[in-house]
Amino acid sequence: MTNNDIFKKLRVALMLRDDEIVEILKLADFNISKSELGALFRKEDHPNYMECGDQILRNFLNGLVIHLRGTKDNPKNPGEVLSRAKTKGRVAPKKKFNVASRTKKKFNSDISSVKYKNKKKS
Repeated sequence: MTNNDIFKKLRVALMLRDDEIVEILKLADFNISKSELGALFRKEDHPNYMECGDQILRNFLNGLVIHLRGTKDNPKNPGEVLSRAKTKGRVAPKKKFNVASRTKKKFNSDISSVKYKNKKKS
């Protein structure tokens, strides 16, 4: 398993967006752009693929510790940080559009039935 695979799995497991990862890396005094970060998450056969070095993964893990636990001066509860991130990222489900109810024509019961010429007699 490569560093890229580990980084991808952490990103999915913690539900992190690119801008959040950049902020976590800044906590460890490591600057990286979103485009460089996107190159790490590409497939290996892509022309812009970049291998994730030990330094990037190490700084991400150190920044993640600071992000979740906080510092000695300002400690955090990791459970609260993760629960806030889960509720913040949720989007309210959209109402399903019912096509049948919109396209259904209203039936007027006052109209008498019509006899058709070509209708088979039963």
